[in-house]
Parts: sequence; C-alpha cells; structure tokens
Amino acid sequence: MSYVMAVPEIIEAAASTAAASQTAQTVAAAEDEVSAAIATVLSSHGQGYQVLSARALEFHTRLAQALSAGAGAYSGAEASSAGLLAAVNEPIAALTGRPLIGNGANGTPGLGTDGAPGGWLIGNDGAGGSGAAGSAGGAGGAAGLIGAGGAGGAGGAGGSSTGGAGGTGGAGGAGEWLFGPGGVGGAGGSSSSAGGAGGVGGAGGLFGGGLGGAGGAGVSASGGAGGAGGAGGALAGFLGAGGSDGGAGGTGVNHEGGAGGAGGAGGLIAGTGGNGGAGGTDAYSRGGAGGAGGTGGTGGTDMSDSGGTGGAGGNAGLLFGSGGAGGAGGAAVALNDVGGAGGAGGNAGLFGNGGVGGVGGVGAGDGGAGGRAGLVIGNGGAGGAGGESFGFGAGVGGAGGNGGNGVLIGNGGNAGTGGTGLSTGSTGAGGISGLLLGLDGFNAPASTSALHNLQQQALGVINEPTQALTGRPLIGNGTPGAAGSGTDGTPGGWLLGDGGAAGLLGTGGTGGAGARLAGGAGGTGGAGGAGGWLLGDGGGGGGGASGGGGGASGGTGGTGGAGGLLSAGGAGGVGGAGGYNTSGPGGNGGSGGNAGTLFGSGGGGNGGSGYSGIGGTGGTGGNAVLLGGGGAGGAGGISFTGAGGQGGAGGTGGQLSGNGGSGGTGGEGDYVGGADSGGAGGAGGNAGLTGDGGNGGSGGTPGSPGGGGTGGALIGQDGLARLAVTGR
Repeated sequence: MSYVMAVPEIIEAAASTAAASQTAQTVAAAEDEVSAAIATVLSSHGQGYQVLSARALEFHTRLAQALSAGAGAYSGAEASSAGLLAAVNEPIAALTGRPLIGNGANGTPGLGTDGAPGGWLIGNDGAGGSGAAGSAGGAGGAAGLIGAGGAGGAGGAGGSSTGGAGGTGGAGGAGEWLFGPGGVGGAGGSSSSAGGAGGVGGAGGLFGGGLGGAGGAGVSASGGAGGAGGAGGALAGFLGAGGSDGGAGGTGVNHEGGAGGAGGAGGLIAGTGGNGGAGGTDAYSRGGAGGAGGTGGTGGTDMSDSGGTGGAGGNAGLLFGSGGAGGAGGAAVALNDVGGAGGAGGNAGLFGNGGVGGVGGVGAGDGGAGGRAGLVIGNGGAGGAGGESFGFGAGVGGAGGNGGNGVLIGNGGNAGTGGTGLSTGSTGAGGISGLLLGLDGFNAPASTSALHNLQQQALGVINEPTQALTGRPLIGNGTPGAAGSGTDGTPGGWLLGDGGAAGLLGTGGTGGAGARLAGGAGGTGGAGGAGGWLLGDGGGGGGGASGGGGGASGGTGGTGGAGGLLSAGGAGGVGGAGGYNTSGPGGNGGSGGNAGTLFGSGGGGNGGSGYSGIGGTGGTGGNAVLLGGGGAGGAGGISFTGAGGQGGAGGTGGQLSGNGGSGGTGGEGDYVGGADSGGAGGAGGNAGLTGDGGNGGSGGTPGSPGGGGTGGALIGQDGLARLAVTGR
C-alpha cells in the first residue's frame, strides 16, 4: 500500500525517534544572535519614531501660534486700514455724498429707490431697486474712476385687477471714467394692460455703454418700447466698437408690439453703433418696429396684421467704418397681410461702405435702400431684397431696394432683387459709382453723362485680363443671383467691390432667399458672403422660404457672412414660416456672422412663424473677437395654435472689451386657444475681459426667461434674466 494513503505504526515510531534529538535542542525565539539583532533594530526604530512624533507635535504647536499671531496682526492692520479709509472717506462723503473708495448700496426692492453711487476712485455702483406695482424702477448709480455703473431696477408689474400699465425700467448708471461699462437698463414691467418701457442703458466711460432694457409685455395694450442702448465711451466713441444694443420691444397680444430700442451711438472716428433692438411680436395687431442702430433691429412678427418695419442701420464713425445694415422687415403670417419693409442701410463716414438695405418681410415686404458710400473711398450699400409673397391673390413678391451711390472713389451699390411669388417683385435701381473711380451697381440706370460712360468703358477694359485669369474683376461689384434661381452671387472686385465674397474693400453679398415648392418644405436661405479683407461687413444670410401645405416646415435662414478686419459680421437670415393651416413648424433663424478681428458682430435671424406648428428657434448672435459686443440672438417664432419658438442665444463679447449679446425673446404660442405655450427666452452672451453679460431674452407667455450672461472677468456685471407675462 502506498505510504501516501496510509502510515504504518512502525514507520511512525521510527520517524518520531529520528526527529527527537533535533527538536529538543532548538533555541527559543529572541535568544539567538539574529533575533536579538532584529529586536534591537526594531526597538531603535520605535524610539526614533517617538522622537519624530514629539518634534512634529512641537512644530504643529509653533505653527498654530504663528498663524494665530499673524491673524491677529492682520486683523489689527485691517482695522487700522479701515479706520484710515473711513477717515479719508468721511469728509469726502460729507462734501460730495459719495466715498472715495467703496461700492454703492443697492436700492430697496419693491420701492424703486435709486442705487447709490460708488466711490470716486474705486467702486461699483449700486443697482436700482425694482419698482412697486405700476411704478418705475430705480436708476443705477454712477461710477467713478474704476468700476461699473449700476443696473437699473425693473419696472413694477401692472395690476391685473386694475389693468394698470407696467412700470418703466430704471436707467442704467453711467460707467466709470477709466474702465468699465455703463449699467444695464432695467426691464419694463409686464402688465395685463400696456407694458412698461425698458430703461436706457448707462453711457460708457472709455469703453462701451450699457445694454438697453427690454420693454415689458402687454396683453390688452401695446408692449413696452425697448430701452435705448448706452452710448459708447470716450475710447469706444473715438476708436472703439461703439455703443451697446437697444433693448427688445415688449410683446403685445391684442395690440401692437413695442418698438425696439435704438442702439447706442458709435465711434466718433471709427466703429459702428450698437445694434437696434428687435420690435416686439403681436398676435392681432401690427408688429413693433425695429430700433435704429449699428445694425437695425428686425421688425416684429404679427399674426393678423402687417409686420413691423425694420430699423434703419446706424451711420458709421467720422473717419473709418461702414454704415450699419438695415433691419429685416417683420414677417406677416395671415395670408392677406403685408410683411414689413426692410430698413435703410446706414451711411459711411470718410472711408467705408454704405450699409446694406434690410430684406423685406415675408408677405411681400419691400427691401430697404442701401446706404451712401464713404465720402472719399467706399462702395454704396446694396439694396435689400424684396420679401417672399405668400403666392395667393396677386402673389407678387416685394420690390427690391435701391442701391446706394458712390461719392469719389467706389462702386455704386447693387440693386436688391425682387421677392419670389406667383410673379417676382420688381428689382430696385443700382447705385451710381463715384466721380473719380468705380463701376455702377447692378441694374443701375443708364447715365446721360458722356464722361461717366467713358469711365465705365475704360474700367471694363482694365478688368478684362484680371477677370480672365482669376474669374473676378479688379474693380466692380459681383452680380447677384437671379431671384428664385438659387444661384450664388459672383464675387466682387479684388481691390474694390461688393459681391458674393468681397475683395480688399467691400461688403459681402446677401445670401439668396430659399425657394418654396408647392406642398413642400421651404428651402434654406443662402449664406451671406464674407466681408472685405480690410474693410467691409459680411453679407446677411438669406431668409428661409415658407413651407407649403401638408405639414411642410419653413426653411432655415442662412448664416451671416464673416466680417473683415475692421467690420461686423452679417446678420443671420430669418427663418421661413411654416405651412398654412398645417402642423408645419417655422424654420429656424440663421446664425449671425462672426466679426472681424477688431470690431463688431452680427445678430442672429428671427425664427420663422408657425401656424399650428411650433415656431422656429431664433438664430444665435455672432461673436465678437477683440473689441465689440456680441450680436443679439434672434427672436423665437410665434405660432397661431402651436407652441412658440425658443429665442436664440446672444453672442460672446470681445475678448478685450465688449458686452455679451442679448438673448432673443421667446415666441408667443397658441393665440387662439389661449393655452399660454410660449417659448423660452434665449440666454445672454458672456462678456470678455471688461463688459456686461448680455441680458437673457424674455420668455413668451409663460415661457421661462433666458439666463443672463456672465460679466467681464475684470470689470462688468452679469446680465439680467427677463420675465414673461404670467397669463392673458
């Protein structure tokens, strides 16, 4: 048998006898030399650890004593410093009513008291308190040398039982003399009657002014007018990006929407003014007019009356800068109503291009006229394209706007093409070129001057070799694509010319409107052309076409073109309206074009309206780069029986200085059923190093307001969240 399986007794006894002598002689543990040495080492290590622990405790005690002594010394120094500061502040405060250093106190909420001014040297101003029911909000305090102006208080809401009007928003405080923007104007109070007007933004110091406050919403009377943007400060008013955006007009439900606030004044030498605020939307009356500004505000959309007129573009600075583009006309939704006319483009100064006329609103709105060119060098602004017709009845599209004229050196602006419909609207007249050099704009009238005709022929000969080699001329505008064809505009001259893409000096061409097929979805609007490499705004995006029957959706608006080195990006195109008597949603608004390296940015296009479908989302505002405010987000589309669209987010302000763009207003929804399904307001854009965050857009009834943008990392206040009407 294997020994592994069983151990016989004889083998077990032999193994025990053999191991007895070795196991009996084993030394106990710790009695041999190795164990003793190990014990000695361990004992020594333990004693050393105890000594080290004692020393660590002693170090901790001494450190705690040192920190306590330092805290006591700091407290004493702080108390002494506070005493010295109080000794300095007290006589100055007694003499002037404000300290040398320190922040101003905020006004009391609900009482509409003004914010206290900050210190003369350093200190932010106090914000105005919100107003009582139907009363105005308090004004923000004025800043000193370094600090931001206080935000104006919101106007009080009107009493629903009394039908009182909403209170006016408080004015933003003036910015400090050296760094920091003016305060944001307070929002107008909402009411079951007339909405309160938004507060005026505070004027800037060296840099930009404050954003205008949004008008309050009204139900049985007009929405409140948006507050004007604050004027640019000494530096912004000399070489900078100019003033801030005007506030959006308040939404009306049974009466006219509020007019958008005017943008703040632009630079004295260079830079455009702030963008005009968008006109308020309305269900059963006229949409509000867009505010004038760097880029005119978009006219308000309406359900059963005419769309609001687009705001006029602001004039450029005295020396450099292009005129602002006219705002797009507001869209009409009802079949028998007319879209708003596009705003006129602003005029240039000495060197720069005239602003492009605004596109006519959907519903055969007429395009706006282009602005005048710079007095020395610059091209006239192109006329705005006519708005798309609904295709019923006469069905003629809106007329195109006339191009602006050149002055000394520059091309005349191209004529705006007519809007599409059962028959295309008439094309505007092109602008006449400058006296010394330049080509006439597209569709310019025949000249009776022999000298002018000879000049045009000579430039044609000069352009021939460059055109043959590169596909574009040296001097002259590109030709716009024919209405309804969907073809791209040809590029402008390498040296001087507007077009699809501009050359060294010139404005990018406006993207074409999307086409609409019977019973089908609306086409996407074309992207705006890039601005000139040195000077020239990007072209605006084309509007999306309206959807046909059968639940077709409206087309998305085109993206605005990027600006040149010293110019703004183009505005995004307006989204097309959804199909009528169907569930087709409105098209989304196009995004605004980003600015050039130094100044300005374009605003986002408004979302298209829906009939029983959801209103389109407003386009995102374009971003600034170094100096200039972010573009405002487009308003969400309204819907007759469906939900309102969400407002677009505001663009980011310049990295060095500039306010964030305001968020777009949420679209109103379900006017017939009264279910209060308004869209959410867009978020305000963030500021860069110095500047205020953009205000959030107001929500449609009762949509949530958009959050305010973050203020500048160095100086600036966060943007304000806006409110919505709580019911109809």
